[in-house]
Amino acid sequence: MSTIWVRFVWLLLAITLFVSLPISLFYGLNWGLAAAIVCLLLLLCWHLLHLHQLMGWLLASLNSPVPRGRGVWEIAFAELHRRVRIRQGQQQSLSETLEHFRRAIQALPDGVIAFDRHHRIDWLNERAETHFALSAATDRGQALTNLIRHPDFVSYLDSGRYTEPLIYRGGRVDGLTLMLQIIPYGDDQNLLVSRDISQIERTETMRRDFIANVSHELKTPLTVVAGFSEMLADGDEIYGMAEIKNYLKLIREQTVRMQRLIEDLLVLSSLESGGPAPHEERVELEPMLRSILADAQALSAGQHVITLSIEAPSALAGYANELRSAFSNLAGNAVRYTPAGGSIEMLWRVHQGIGEFVVTDTGIGIGAQHLPRLTERFYRVDRSRSRETGGTGLGLAIVKHVLTRHHATLEIESTPGKGSRFAARFPGRCLLN
Repeated sequence: MSTIWVRFVWLLLAITLFVSLPISLFYGLNWGLAAAIVCLLLLLCWHLLHLHQLMGWLLASLNSPVPRGRGVWEIAFAELHRRVRIRQGQQQSLSETLEHFRRAIQALPDGVIAFDRHHRIDWLNERAETHFALSAATDRGQALTNLIRHPDFVSYLDSGRYTEPLIYRGGRVDGLTLMLQIIPYGDDQNLLVSRDISQIERTETMRRDFIANVSHELKTPLTVVAGFSEMLADGDEIYGMAEIKNYLKLIREQTVRMQRLIEDLLVLSSLESGGPAPHEERVELEPMLRSILADAQALSAGQHVITLSIEAPSALAGYANELRSAFSNLAGNAVRYTPAGGSIEMLWRVHQGIGEFVVTDTGIGIGAQHLPRLTERFYRVDRSRSRETGGTGLGLAIVKHVLTRHHATLEIESTPGKGSRFAARFPGRCLLN
C-alpha cells in the first residue's frame, strides 16, 4: 500500500505541474496558482467520490461486491477484492468442514446433545431426537431438565461426576434402555452421549434365561438318575426284580431325555453360531417324509391316526440333516401335544410356486397370546405337560433357524381345544425339478 500512495503523490505533483506551469508562463503566477488549486480541488472531489464508494461498501452486507475504481483506487479496490476472495474461500472451506462434521455426527449410531453450563441445548443429532423424543427445530435452547425429567437423569446431571455412565430406563420412549454419559469440553460446554443398549439387555436376559432353563431341565432327570442309582447301589438285594426293572426303566427314560436335550442344544448352537453352512445338496422329500412318518407312528405307539400326503414329487435345494430335524420336530410336537385318539395329517404340496410342508393336528391347541413366542428357546405354553411328553422346549427354535437358513418361513395357526396347523413355506428358488 505504501507503493500505491507514493505513486499517488508523484501523480498528483505531475498533474499540478502539468496544468499550472503553462498557465503561469502565459498568464502569470497568480493564474498558475489558481489553476493548481482548482486541480487539487477536482482531485480531492474525485478521491472523495471513491472514498464514498468505499464507505458504502464497508457499511453494506458482507456479500456486496467490491466497487470499481480508477487510477490508484483501482489498485486499492483490486487488493480489497483479492482479500475478499481469500476470505470467502476460507469461509467456504470452513463451512464445508463444518458440514462434514455435522454429517459425521448425524451418522453416528449414538445420540449426541451439546449443551451449555445452564443445561440449555445448543445442538442435537437425529439419533438423540429418537432416543429422547425431542425435536431439534423446537427444543434447541430449552433446558435439558425441562425435557428429560427422570429423577435418575436429573441427579446424574447435577452430580457433576461423569466418570461412570448412567443406565437410563423408563424414558419418553417405551421399551428403550439407554446408556448415557456426559463429556465436558471447551468452556463450560458438555456433550450428552446416548447409546441404545436395549438389544444388549435383551440378549443378556436371554442368556441368563437360557442358562437357568438348561440348568432346570437337566436338574430333574439328573436327580432321578442319581436317586435311583444310589438306591440300587446301596442295596439292590432288598428290591425285587420287578422294582429293579422299573427303576432301570426310569433311569433309561431320564437318560434319553437328557441325551435328547443335549443333542438339541448342539444342533441349535450349530445353527446360531453363524459358521459356514454345509454343502448344499439336492434333498429328495418323499423318502425323507416317509421316514418321518414312520418315526411319528413309533412315537405315537398306535394312539393316533397319522397320515401323509405328497401331492407332487419334489426336491429342495438345501441341507438334508437340517431339513429332517425341522420336519421331525414339527411332526413330533404334533404327536406329543395331541391326546390319544386324535389325528395328525402331514402334507407336502406346491401351491402357486411355493413349496409347503404342513402338519395339522387335533391337539390341545395354543392360545393366541403364546403364538409370537413359540419359537423362543425353552418357551412352553404348559411346562408341566411338556415334561410329561418329553419335550425339550428347543424344537420350534430349531425349526425357525433351519427355515431361516433355507429362506423359508413358519406360519402357525391354532385354536385352543381344537388343534394347530404348522406350515413351513419354501420360496420357488428352493424348489428343484
